[in-house]
Amino acid sequence: MKVNEILPFDSNLLDVSINLRQLETIAKEISSRGQVSRLNEVIWAIKALTLTDLTTLSGDDTKSNVSRLCVRSAYPLPLHILDKLEPALTNNLHTGAVCVYPSRVADAYETFTQLKKESKIPIAAVATGFPTGQYSLESRLKEIDFAIKSGAAEIDIVINRQLALCQEWQGVYEEICAMRTACGDKARLKTILAIGELGTMENVYKASMVAMMAGADFIKTSTGKEAVNATIPVGLVMINAIQEFQRKTGQIVGLKPAGGVRTVREAITWMTLVKETLGMKWLQPELFRFGASGLLDDIEKVVRKGLTGIELSNVPVAAY
Repeated sequence: MKVNEILPFDSNLLDVSINLRQLETIAKEISSRGQVSRLNEVIWAIKALTLTDLTTLSGDDTKSNVSRLCVRSAYPLPLHILDKLEPALTNNLHTGAVCVYPSRVADAYETFTQLKKESKIPIAAVATGFPTGQYSLESRLKEIDFAIKSGAAEIDIVINRQLALCQEWQGVYEEICAMRTACGDKARLKTILAIGELGTMENVYKASMVAMMAGADFIKTSTGKEAVNATIPVGLVMINAIQEFQRKTGQIVGLKPAGGVRTVREAITWMTLVKETLGMKWLQPELFRFGASGLLDDIEKVVRKGLTGIELSNVPVAAY
């Protein structure tokens, strides 16, 4: 498993000034271009499916509902729908990952093993005191270790917002470095910024940079528990940070919007944003994910509706 390296802390990468009006104008313009025909909507819906971290993060999660989640991840669309689709769209079709609490990772791993999918669909675990991060660093690191030993291949950590809000970026960096080290090469590190609690767009940019310097493989917008979650302007700020970081270091980092992406239309807007900024290379599970629990329901609805009166078998697949 290839993971990103920890790079030295460089305060020069935190220099930023953001024009909110310009940012919102660009975001609005890109959003307006995310319009597609009914046939292409089906194709993009299926693409979104492959990029989705199917998620359950509830206090009443049990082995049975996690098992159902994993089965749906492995077999996301009914057979009668798959039969109508071009095989190139449906071969080995599954979601990008499943995302659960550390205590439920073993349940997910057991189910995927029974389905013989344990090597194909990664299990992501939220960790480090999700969603608040208000725990000792020692306990947060132990949580990472527990999740990996239980079968997690990806760890979604939360940053210390107290340190970020106090502009103690070296402290944020050192904590994430410790978490990167705890993951080693056994799990990819997805760093949740909790953008709704960072106060300013400048803080979003700085938190993105610090996470990437500390070796994050992905930067992720939200826990899904904040009042404000994934928005296009925030996504644009994080993308600008990813681009600048790649220019300065050569290291490639993925993006994960989470919270608030519930419909195919919203997903297409995000995919359009990524395509027109980072490029088509990023529209793969290795570099782009949606953190969602309800998106798959709308994907199935859109695919069902899109197939009404349309025969997609043998229709060339668009180069998405």
